[in-house]
Amino acid sequence: MTDIKELLLSRIRDVADYPEPGVMFKDITPLLADPAAFTALTDALAEIAERSGATKIVGLEARGFILGAPVAVRAGLGFIPVRKAGKLPGATLGQAYDLEYGSAEIEVHAEDLTAEDRVLIIDDVLATGGTAEASVQLIRRAGAEVAGLAVLMELGFLNGRDRLEPALNGAPLEALLTV
Repeated sequence: MTDIKELLLSRIRDVADYPEPGVMFKDITPLLADPAAFTALTDALAEIAERSGATKIVGLEARGFILGAPVAVRAGLGFIPVRKAGKLPGATLGQAYDLEYGSAEIEVHAEDLTAEDRVLIIDDVLATGGTAEASVQLIRRAGAEVAGLAVLMELGFLNGRDRLEPALNGAPLEALLTV
């Protein structure tokens, strides 16, 4: 696992003062552009999906789509996008949540999840945990079981894990990298 961590870290670029002064943005586009690194990331997340007994992968908008879709294909599972409110056609189920600067809402197609589903949530970064916590609530409201949450990178200094672990109610939270 040390080798994959080193590979992934070597392909994540720090961008100072983006999107505002004082923020060190973690840019994963170099990782996505490197087929060996992207394959290693996909394989690692697919192994988590298989270990969790997931039947479906939920990807959180937008980078969770980029990571979650190939994981679903690799693991032979269905992929469900969780989108910002108003982006999905047809009947949806929504979940509002608070952010440090306001509020937001995410949605999923109501018929995409059933009581038989065990869902692994995938995203690129765990920061404060607000969107991930809302997705856990949304999946449960849809009647499915949360098998866990897997992220490429956890920003440990933002304490998102502390917020999220009670909502996960014992389901595992796995971060390939913690910075």
